[in-house]
Amino acid sequence: MQNNNPNPNQNQIQIELTEDVAQGTYSNLVVIAHSASEFIFDFIRLVPGIPKAKVKNRIIMTPDNAKRLLFALQENIQKYEEAAKNNFQNQKNFGDILPPVGMPGQA
Repeated sequence: MQNNNPNPNQNQIQIELTEDVAQGTYSNLVVIAHSASEFIFDFIRLVPGIPKAKVKNRIIMTPDNAKRLLFALQENIQKYEEAAKNNFQNQKNFGDILPPVGMPGQA
């Protein structure tokens, strides 16, 4: 296949990851809302025994990018499960995890 792009680096995006962002933010709950023009993801950290939880991060995306995120998550979960089958004999398969009550596929 021939590359007609005279500068192959022209389409590459350089991503900068600062030290504070690289540390990450732990979240064990996400609340998702949407409108006609955006999806809003509120990432929350719940601590057992504490009734109040704060939103640690809010990400806002277009519907197109939210769907791309869905596809990327599906692809990465599939890769993780394939690797887990080979490396971790007793690792729980994501397929064994049920969606929360009230989600599609739940009674």
